[in-house]
Amino acid sequence: MTYTATASTNNAILSIAACALMAGAIGLFSINSWAQAQPKVAAATQTKPAAKASEPVTLNFQAAEIEAVARTFASITGKNVVVDPRVKGTLTLITDKPVSRAVALGQFIAALRLQGFTLVESAGLYKVVPEADAKLQSGGVTIQESGQVGLPAGNQIATHIYKLNFESANNLVAVLRPLISPNNTINANPGTNSLVITDYADNLRRIARIVAALDVANATDVQVIALQNAVAVDLAPLVLRLIGSIASAAPAGQADTSFKTTLIAEPRSNTLILRAANAAQLALVRSLVDKLDQPDGNGSNGAAGNIHVVHLKNADATKLAATLRAAVSGTAVAAHATPPGAAGAAGAAATTTGGQIQADVASNSLIISAPEPQYRQLRAVIDKLDARRAQVFVESLIAEVSEDKAAEFGIQWQGALGKAGDGVIGLLGSNFGTGGKNIINLATAGTTGTVAPARGLNLGLAQNTNGVYVLGFLARFLEDSGSGNVLSTPNLLTLDNEEAKIVIGQNVPFVTGQFTNTGSNNTGTVNPFQTIERKDVGLTLKVKPQISENGTVKLAIYQEVSSVLASTVSAPNGPTTNKRTIESNVLVDDGAIVVLGGLLQDEYSGNAEKVPGLADVPLFGNLFKSEARTRKKTNLMVFLRPVVVRDTRDSSSLSLNRYDLMSAGMQANQPVPSSLVPINTSPTMPPAPVPKATASAPKPLVPLMQSAH
Repeated sequence: MTYTATASTNNAILSIAACALMAGAIGLFSINSWAQAQPKVAAATQTKPAAKASEPVTLNFQAAEIEAVARTFASITGKNVVVDPRVKGTLTLITDKPVSRAVALGQFIAALRLQGFTLVESAGLYKVVPEADAKLQSGGVTIQESGQVGLPAGNQIATHIYKLNFESANNLVAVLRPLISPNNTINANPGTNSLVITDYADNLRRIARIVAALDVANATDVQVIALQNAVAVDLAPLVLRLIGSIASAAPAGQADTSFKTTLIAEPRSNTLILRAANAAQLALVRSLVDKLDQPDGNGSNGAAGNIHVVHLKNADATKLAATLRAAVSGTAVAAHATPPGAAGAAGAAATTTGGQIQADVASNSLIISAPEPQYRQLRAVIDKLDARRAQVFVESLIAEVSEDKAAEFGIQWQGALGKAGDGVIGLLGSNFGTGGKNIINLATAGTTGTVAPARGLNLGLAQNTNGVYVLGFLARFLEDSGSGNVLSTPNLLTLDNEEAKIVIGQNVPFVTGQFTNTGSNNTGTVNPFQTIERKDVGLTLKVKPQISENGTVKLAIYQEVSSVLASTVSAPNGPTTNKRTIESNVLVDDGAIVVLGGLLQDEYSGNAEKVPGLADVPLFGNLFKSEARTRKKTNLMVFLRPVVVRDTRDSSSLSLNRYDLMSAGMQANQPVPSSLVPINTSPTMPPAPVPKATASAPKPLVPLMQSAH
């Protein structure tokens, strides 16, 4: 029997040619397919009897429509075929010799699969649908039990459930997913530890063989490995990382039935407790442990054994010992707190620090009692912490410029109107100010010497009244000016992250209390006393630098400039101090100048005393008034520059720079030679020592005072 399909004018014509029986065994017949324009042929085709199911067929479809080919296979198989409207295209299917009808159907499904379609059987009905929708059709569902697989024949799509006994379904999903066609699915059910796969039957059989090979029981017996040189706590996590067995825990709500290699360190006996997933893992772990458990190649510590002495060069032994003990104990506590598992089991048993660290203050050394591997770890940390610490040279400049001006002018009159013996005598005059500035005070008390004329130019006229000279006119003229230039340059050199302080000034006493026993009725001895508190008055600078990796310097600064007010030195309540304080945190580049703060103050005050009316007369009014004016101007600025000193070369350069500066100043301030006074020289600093040769020239350091100038 031959089925032929040809394409002519976009219409498929199917013909079945029937031939006579040859040799009484093989029957060939032909049936012409129907067409819309040939109803008679279609009727004739319907009247032909159906061929027997055992007869072979020969396929010869050339670019035939898929729908027409499907109808042909409906007549071949004797089952109804439904074609999805989305299935479009042509199909070429040719066999060189007759084949069975089951083989022909399989070739038809394979040809559909190559074009993204497939044939799904449901309740005796064949459906030609897109491959992506085949998993949603009501195909057959089979279950694998006891290793038996009941899958349909051919390459039809089916759903199969694999029940696993040993391996985790979640683990196999990642292994099998690349073997599943893109349009089909694979899912894991953690509750029953099963796999649900929808794919072609022939691929499901291959996956069944893969699952059977992977779903096997594993795990060896517990092995105890004794270590001779290495530390178990250190070696266990290293071996686990090398064999790649560190895995995260199963997600919440999912069962993880897979077995992992477990390696636990037992620090008391310095052994490893191992349970491998299989014999290969066991051999691998033992091989790694044998290679890593080797003695130190540099030799032993001699008779000292595991007790090592480390002499420090820069760090403080007491502080460094406390830091190392905290670091080692913190690591052990963190490992002990790790949840149990393949990765955390090694550290869970680490309940000790693995060694003891003590400080010897006299020699500034560390005494470490630890195995060789633990000692090597600690020694690496000590070498990093015992490095030479950088220093910071902090220069500060306090510049204060002040200027004071005062001017006073005043004319005063006093006189009597009348003669001796008159019943009424009049008084006329003006007086301004107090003390020696007032004409009345000066006239009455000046003769006794208790009141002296005020500062400045004083002009007075006295008249004789009844044989007594009385001061009747006083004129005062005063102009006062003062200026000051105060420059302070306190410098400090300190280690990184260490506070330094410099105080330049006086320790002034301040009365805080007294007892005189005045008015007491006791007849005993009176013992008056005072309580005094002394405070530093002058210049105070406190700095704590912190050097960052990029070279900038963070400074915590406290600077104070204080002085005692001269007019209050003998005050009964104690002296009054002027105080200027700056407390700040700044960030400065190495060698850069920064201004911390300043004060720009300008004060003006004016006072006028006058006789109303008369003093307002132009020019003439100056005889009846007194004026005083003052102006005070203060400029105060504080500058700072940190210089990082990292090595001996920078330190020598800085020291020699300041040494030469002081030596030059002393040489320039020698006394003028004199033949009368035998002392013609002053002590000077000796020549600076010659620094050792260095690989490169030191960087120049200019004093802040010179650079600011």
